Amino acid sequence: MHTEGSLTPETEAAAREAYESAGPTAQLVVREVTKAMSFDREEYAERVDSDVVETARDVLFAAELAVHVGTREEYEDWRADFDGEVTETGSENVDNVAWHAAPFAGEAVAATFQNEEEAAVGTLRRQAIGRIYREYF
Repeated sequence: MHTEGSLTPETEAAAREAYESAGPTAQLVVREVTKAMSFDREEYAERVDSDVVETARDVLFAAELAVHVGTREEYEDWRADFDGEVTETGSENVDNVAWHAAPFAGEAVAATFQNEEEAAVGTLRRQAIGRIYREYF
C-alpha cells in the first residue's frame, strides 16, 4: 500500500482553508494558460468566468488530497476500522482500490481498478470533490 498526496483535512475549517488557499494559484494558472493561448483582454473577459477559476481551484485542491492505493485486502482492512460512510465505485471483482477519507465529514470515497492506477486516483479525486467536499465550500 502507498499514499499519493498529503492533504487529509481533519476539520471542516482546515478543508475550507486549503481550498481557499488554492484560489490565488488557480487564478494565476488560468491567467497564464489563457495568455499562452493568446487570449486578448476581450476574449479573456468573454470566456473566463468564476466557474473557470473554480474548476482550476478544484483541480489544485484535489491534486493534493491523500489517496491511499492498495490491494482489495488492504482496503478491506482499512474499511473495517473506518467508522463512516464509504461510497465505492467500480467492480468488486478487481484486485486494487484507491480511497480517500475525510474524517471530519465521516465520509470516504473509493474507486476500484485492475491496472490503471493513475486513472483511478484521478477519478477518485474528482469524486472526493463532488461527493464529500463540495457541500463545505
